[in-house]
Amino acid sequence: MPQRIATPSEVPGLAARRIAADILDGVLHKHRTLDDQLDGSGAHPGLKTLPDRDRALMRRLVATILRRLGTLGHVLSRLLDRGMPTDAPRAQSALLIGAAQILWMDVPDHAAVDLSVRLVQSDRRAAKYAGLVNAVLRRCAREGEGLVAEVKGEMLDLPPWLTKRWIAHYGEAIAREMAAAIGHEPSLDITVKADSTQWANRLHGMTLPTGSVRTLLQGSVPMLPGFAEGQWWVQDAAAALPARLLGDVAGKTILDLCAAPGGKTAQLALAGAEVTAIDRSPARMARLRDNLNRLSLQAEAIVADACEWQSTNPDGFDGILLDAPCTSTGTIRRHPDVAWLREETDIAQLVGLQKRLLQKAVSLLKPGGKLVYCTCSLEPEEGEAAIASLLAAEPGLRRLPIGPAELGELAELIGREGDLRTLPSHLPHADPRFAGLDGFYAARLVR
Repeated sequence: MPQRIATPSEVPGLAARRIAADILDGVLHKHRTLDDQLDGSGAHPGLKTLPDRDRALMRRLVATILRRLGTLGHVLSRLLDRGMPTDAPRAQSALLIGAAQILWMDVPDHAAVDLSVRLVQSDRRAAKYAGLVNAVLRRCAREGEGLVAEVKGEMLDLPPWLTKRWIAHYGEAIAREMAAAIGHEPSLDITVKADSTQWANRLHGMTLPTGSVRTLLQGSVPMLPGFAEGQWWVQDAAAALPARLLGDVAGKTILDLCAAPGGKTAQLALAGAEVTAIDRSPARMARLRDNLNRLSLQAEAIVADACEWQSTNPDGFDGILLDAPCTSTGTIRRHPDVAWLREETDIAQLVGLQKRLLQKAVSLLKPGGKLVYCTCSLEPEEGEAAIASLLAAEPGLRRLPIGPAELGELAELIGREGDLRTLPSHLPHADPRFAGLDGFYAARLVR
């Protein structure tokens, strides 16, 4: 009598791995972002019934695979005599999921192997590869660490086009440091409304030189102390810097272009600015409004295309913050799917959009007003080159360099021209879990 294959609900942990396989397939084969598949209307339907612990495991599993995809490919290629199965995507996913757990996660090897085998057994096209998956992952448990060590310094976990660009622009040593930083799972950064020392203690974290609080606490963010009470919001420490470059904004009219999900809007509102926040995405703006309500902060939130929006402010704004859409290559440590969803050809298209948004921002700025332009990209075309082009075309603008005192002990983040440039390898720490920043560029201009 044939053995009945257990359903995902009957085997602890199998549902989490099945959903991880679906989401991985969504990124690698259907070009869907992790955010789209984890939250909102496009989220995987299975997440609704997944316990919090399994949900956290699934997220970490997918992120680990995407963060180590090149190294995983090397290891599996050495263990597969005939290459990766091409006619059964679930077999590929099962191998990646099993190997990632064996090599980098605190999962017993036998459990990683067993659950990956069950994963292929439950898929009609992949079931014939159950024996292969079992054999390869058992070999991975024995030989995998040595195979990883063979390529430790080769930067395999970034697409070749990105590695080539970073070496050309930043030099090989810094490119290697950035690649190493991206390989570590990042901690949770938050911006607090008041008393960062108290919240660092309550959340078992530390206060960074930037003023953000960094914590290693895991689990559901809304369940952490202070979230429901509106005492803080999630925001990478680097992302919290650009809004501060506008200086004292109390009582001033500030326009936040491309504002959602609203971390910078919240900063400006907390500092006493009269904020107008613009974003074209209704769903993301709904999230911005929810965040402001939770934080008991006020801003005028408008759903509109920033390039087309017509202001009713006849005098122009005292300050404008433009966090422009970009390739987001600076956020790969937090969003490892970006590395595999972006292509080099995306840069030129986004540079054109950034140029239009900058021109729009300049037209809305009052004389004497400040414009802070920022992107979470490490590509110079979207940062330094964009501002150089704007200054050449707009004689009425000038750069307002960032002073060392504005960043305290982080003056190393200021470039030659007085602009801000953060890298994933910045903010080193003895414990790599406490290290790193998103890659950001920011320039401050005055009309």
